[in-house]
Amino acid sequence: MEDDLSQALNSVSLEQKDDKMDTFGLYVVTWNVATAEPPDDVNSLLQLNSPKKPDLYVIGLQEVKAAPLKFVTDLAFEDSWSHLFMNTLAPLGYIKVSSIRMQGLLLLFFSKLEHVPFIRDIQVTYTRTGLYGYWGNKGGVSIRLSFYGHMLCFLNCHLTAHMDYASQRVNEFESILDAQTFDTKNTPLILDHKVVFWFGDLNFRIEDHEMLFVKNCITNQQYNLLWSKDQLTMMKQKEATLQKFKEGPLDFQPSYKFDLHSDNYDTSGKKRKPAWCDRILWRVKPKSSLSEDANEDGQNQEDPKKQLEEQHKDEFPLKLSQEFYTSKMEYGISDHKPVIGIFRLELRKIYETPLVQVSAEGEWSANFDALITYSLLQTFPSSAWDWIGLYKVGFKSVSDYITYTWVKDYQVSFTKKLFQVYVNKDKIPVLGGECVLCYYSSNLQRIVGISKPFKEELDEIVSAWNCHRIRPTHNPCAPSGRPSIMFAVPSLYGVQNFLHPVEQTKLSICQEECLFKDYPCDEDVFQLCVELMAEHNRVMSDDVYEITDLYLQLRELILQGLDLED
Repeated sequence: MEDDLSQALNSVSLEQKDDKMDTFGLYVVTWNVATAEPPDDVNSLLQLNSPKKPDLYVIGLQEVKAAPLKFVTDLAFEDSWSHLFMNTLAPLGYIKVSSIRMQGLLLLFFSKLEHVPFIRDIQVTYTRTGLYGYWGNKGGVSIRLSFYGHMLCFLNCHLTAHMDYASQRVNEFESILDAQTFDTKNTPLILDHKVVFWFGDLNFRIEDHEMLFVKNCITNQQYNLLWSKDQLTMMKQKEATLQKFKEGPLDFQPSYKFDLHSDNYDTSGKKRKPAWCDRILWRVKPKSSLSEDANEDGQNQEDPKKQLEEQHKDEFPLKLSQEFYTSKMEYGISDHKPVIGIFRLELRKIYETPLVQVSAEGEWSANFDALITYSLLQTFPSSAWDWIGLYKVGFKSVSDYITYTWVKDYQVSFTKKLFQVYVNKDKIPVLGGECVLCYYSSNLQRIVGISKPFKEELDEIVSAWNCHRIRPTHNPCAPSGRPSIMFAVPSLYGVQNFLHPVEQTKLSICQEECLFKDYPCDEDVFQLCVELMAEHNRVMSDDVYEITDLYLQLRELILQGLDLED
């Protein structure tokens, strides 16, 4: 169904007539983590200090810890590795678009927020190859999707180990290609996609050479002397399926096998020979040849549909090149080092218009009812189960919403293509800061429209605090005239932290540190607040949620005492 929809949308968007090619950065990681817990950070692994940030991150892990209890917990929630990558990438504007896990195999796909409405037709699948196909300790997991109309597929594999099983590894790979199918007419198989990335712990070894020779080549960085005996290179010479895939030069240290927390290759009794087990390969689908188009009788009767597809390829070309390929030696939690590949993807967009345009009307706060306007820019199967979520800028995934509203339940006005949705103020939490609205299609199971960032105001609190200027008695460097909520909670507004938390026993210092602009905070009210805090076991905090909750609780208690509650 979705592929038919994609075809229809693609045909509409053939309005693009210029020859402009857009360039995107794509960053692929493969790492056998050997059941280890994540490191403290992955900044170096993802090269976050690089001035040029990729548009997409694709992260394939093998041997993620999959003990029964932990695996069930990870399925119900997010596993620790996913959490680490999400927490690292979300502040930089990336969200997790899709993921799939099969026991120890984990595949994560992240995108910059701006591309999310143009990532469509997402499907995931998996294939077990362990224990004759009954066990998922080995096998492959894949994510396929349409990126601006171009079909991409990412396959993360963990193949059989040990030196003598090179042919079995090839057989496993071919069985994965045959077994994995997608619910689509045009790209039902992995190799039907315009671009395929194949990566993982493929477990191919270095044959014939003795350990000493291999280590000397590595020490002297003469990696090329080992290439001819690399099993994957050797198998590519005789296996047609492997010949369809490209790989960059193995001009880096073999990623296996290391002593833990060390750059030393295996010194255990087994003394495994170093090998390039962890690999990243890719394939760009070639144009159909005449022989491929010929019928069984040998006559070249070209199908009009195929002619249209070929014309489509010419009109919307795609180029892929690898810019960097290496192992990351600084990580020592596993006997494998992670391997990264950085790619340059050039393509002409088949569509540039999101399915839905959504925007926040007026000022948003927890004090007022809000209005959302959205319009359908293209036809798609909308549903009563579609919803619009409110997200903080820097959210991690589609499930990371603050609140949401069903689009059909709260419509207050609409034309044929323009709709407005009412949001009750009770559904808007008191948070503040920059937010976005995302329209989620339940039929397509993805975000199809994102608003521009807007400010959600802390009206109730800001209006109460804005009547003061901050003059900290013992902190002359702090800015005067700034709303004190910004002084108390600098992390909320991204301002410099001048905060000196006030201890419970020194609350009276608060009276000294405020010069009142419009009306004073009555001393009786202040003392009442102190008493109420003690009575309800509340203390001062520099946490935004606790401060907000404290303010609202004190306000409610005082109004109740004065019998002024609305």
